[in-house]
Amino acid sequence: MPPITVTFDDLAPMPAPNSTPAGLRILATASELFYLQGITAVGVDLVADTAGVTKRTLYQRFGSKEGLVAAYLQRRAHLWQEHLLAELRRVTPADAMEAVGVLFDATQEWAGRHHRGCAFVAAWVELGPRGGPAVDVIRAEKVWTRRLLERLVDDDLLAHQLQLLHEGAQVSASAQGDTQAFAAAREAARVLVGSCTHPPHPVHIRDCCTIT
Repeated sequence: MPPITVTFDDLAPMPAPNSTPAGLRILATASELFYLQGITAVGVDLVADTAGVTKRTLYQRFGSKEGLVAAYLQRRAHLWQEHLLAELRRVTPADAMEAVGVLFDATQEWAGRHHRGCAFVAAWVELGPRGGPAVDVIRAEKVWTRRLLERLVDDDLLAHQLQLLHEGAQVSASAQGDTQAFAAAREAARVLVGSCTHPPHPVHIRDCCTIT
C-alpha cells in the first residue's frame, strides 16, 4: 500500500515557558525539586532559597505556586515532546509498527534518566482534578500523545489502546520497579498493531515542524 505521510506541523512540542534569566533559574530549580521531592512537599521558600532569589522575585515571575507548578509541567512537556519528535525523525521508521516501537524505546530511555516515573501522572496523583492550571497542562500532554499515536497508526481505537499500554508501562516501571515493563508493553503493542484488519501502513515522516 502507498505510504502515509506523517507530518508534525500541528504537533509541535508544547511551548517552553518564557521568562527572565532569574525566572528560568527559578523554574529549573523548581522543576528538579518538584520532580524529586513532590509538589506538595516543596514550598516556595525552598525554591527561592535554592535558586538564590527572593520570594518576591518568584511571585513576580510566576504569580503563585500554582503558576510555578504549571510552568514546571509545561517545561517538562516541552522537553519530552521535543525529545520524542527528534527520535522519530532520527530513526525514520519504515512503518507504523516500527514507529510505535520508537515511542516505547524513547520512553524507556527517558525513564532510565527520570526514575520517579511520569511527572504528569505523579502531579495528577498529588493535585487531583482541582489542581488549577497544572491540570490543564497534564491533560494537554496526554492529548498530545494520543494525537501523535493516531497520526502514526491512522486508527483512533488502536491509538487509544496503545496509549493505555504506554501509560501502564511507565507506572509499572516506576512504581513496581518492573525492568521488563517497556519490553512487554512494546511486544503487546506489536501484537496489537499486527492484528489490525489492515497491515501496518508504510510511514513517511516529513520534517514539517521546527523543533525549538
